[in-house]
Formats: sequence, structure tokens, C-alpha cells
Amino acid sequence: MKCLNRLLALFVLAALPVVASAEVSLLNVSYDVSRDFYKDFNPKFVAAWKARTGESIEIKQSHAGSTKQVRAVADGLAGDVVTMNQAADIQFLADKGFVAADWKGKFKDGAAPFTSTIVFIVRKGNPKQIRDWPDLVKSGIQVILPHPKNTGNGRYSYLAAYGWALHQPGATDKSAQGFVSAVLRNAPLFAAGGRDATTTFMQRRIGDVLLTFESEAELIAREFGHGEFEVVYPSESVLAEFPVAVVDKVVDKKGTRKQAQAYLEYLWSQEGQETAARNYIRPRDPAVLKAHAAQFPAIKTFTVDEVFGGWSKAIATHFKDGGILDQLYSLK
Repeated sequence: MKCLNRLLALFVLAALPVVASAEVSLLNVSYDVSRDFYKDFNPKFVAAWKARTGESIEIKQSHAGSTKQVRAVADGLAGDVVTMNQAADIQFLADKGFVAADWKGKFKDGAAPFTSTIVFIVRKGNPKQIRDWPDLVKSGIQVILPHPKNTGNGRYSYLAAYGWALHQPGATDKSAQGFVSAVLRNAPLFAAGGRDATTTFMQRRIGDVLLTFESEAELIAREFGHGEFEVVYPSESVLAEFPVAVVDKVVDKKGTRKQAQAYLEYLWSQEGQETAARNYIRPRDPAVLKAHAAQFPAIKTFTVDEVFGGWSKAIATHFKDGGILDQLYSLK
């Protein structure tokens, strides 16, 4: 009997730590170049949530090309939230019933807490004198960008070039396509994602100019030093909006809706907006943006809605199999 009692006591003691160490865990499925921002942001939310509720929470991250990421969620990756760089990817999940049909109305600013734009990263001293879009089609220039089929970074780069070309005097769709085709001919490869494009340009030393989000420039500086490259702002570029959403199918199954909602809402907090600014992502909060104005030069931008009729139309026209991108790429 004593032996039985000891065994029961050991069983109870063994079980107690499991209960005591239980905590809520969220998975944030995000795009490739957002790693550093969320590395800074997540601990701040964890601390704020603990102070507010007394509950310990763990935030896990998954990063890759944005379109690959949402397809992974649709295929079973159990992300509680998705934080992407283009509305098309979240709409993809909404169309499949993973995200609310009215996801844009669930948070402020069309559910996009931050913005950015596409800029040029060039070698130290800008030896090829790359100043604006026309310089990308010159003979001997190599352009590095992520694949427009699979990444928001690549799609924004493609649309930025196309939109600039459409805004030139006397421009037509045919002339814009001719310009983008010339840019693609100068691309020796398509990188798998934004971070892979940076590695190709900075570490492998391939290319004369890297097309990427403005925020990536500071991340490059942290890793490689400010003296290794220069940032060139073109005369006009696309406004990149970074939307977020709760993955209903996952949070309802896990019981994490409250935490997931709070996590995304915290992106609009003063601390969330400041963290974005420190990572060179443009905050929505006007006061925070003004306080960091020195690091965000004024640039003329256009939206995907204004020039391309929205993301759904842009995807169907340019990025679907057999679309304009495929047609132009076949001319390389």
C-alpha cells in the first residue's frame, strides 16, 4: 500500500509542472523581410500582455515569400495571424474561408498598420550612376529583385516599374510593357524572397541595383554597415501597404482569438508604431511619422488601386499563369 501511495504521489508531482508551465502560444505567419521588426516587436507585446492580463504568452514566427506563406496556411500551417505585405495574399485566405470576408474592416487603416515603398539599393559610390527608373534598362546594368510570382516584394517592384512607365508623357500599356520587359531582361535571376535578394546582392555581390522595400535598407546597414551601399529614391514609386488578419479557422480551433486580436491591435499602439519607425517601416500614426521624418524622405507614390484597379485585377492581369508577366518574361 505504501508503495502504491508513493507511486500515486510521484504521478501527481510529475503532472504538476505540466500544468504550471502551460502558456498560450501564437504563430505569426509573415513575409520574408519582416523578421527584424517582429524580433523587436514581439517581446514588447509579450510584456504588455503579461502586465495587462497576468497571462504568459509565446509568439512564434514563420517567414518566407508572402504568397508561399499564405498557401502554406491554406495547406495546413496553423498560423493564428497572418501579417503580409500585400492585400492579395490575405484576400486569398479570405476567399478560402480562413480569414473573415470583411477582414479589411476588422482593424483601422484597412487593416494595414504600416506602409513602405520600393527604392533602389546601389553599390557604394553608385558607380553605375543609377538615379531613376530609366537607368535600370541601360546596357550592362544588372537588376536584382525577388520573383514577382511568389513574393509581395517582387510584385511591388514590378508594379512600381510598370506604374512609373504608365505615368510618362504619351505612355500606353504597350510602352509600359516594353519598359518592364527591358528591366526584366537586365535581371540575371529572380530571388526566392526579399531576404534572398539582399543576400544575392550584398553577399554574393551579384547585380548593380537591388529593388526592395525602403525598410530593408536599414536592415542591410545593420548587417553590412552603412558604408557598403547607398539608397536611391526614384522620382516615383508604389505605396506598399502591409495588411494583417486573424486566421479564424485556427484561433477558433485553438481558443486563441482574444490573444490574436490583441496581438494585431498592438501594432497600432504607440510602442508598435515606434518600433516600426525604428525598423524603417513607415508608421500610420502621423505624430510618430513626423517624429521620424528625417529617415523617411518624401517621395511621390501611387497605389495599386489607383493605377491597376486593385490587387485582384492586378493579380489576374499580371501575375496569373499566362498573364502579362509571363508574356514579358518569355521575351527575355
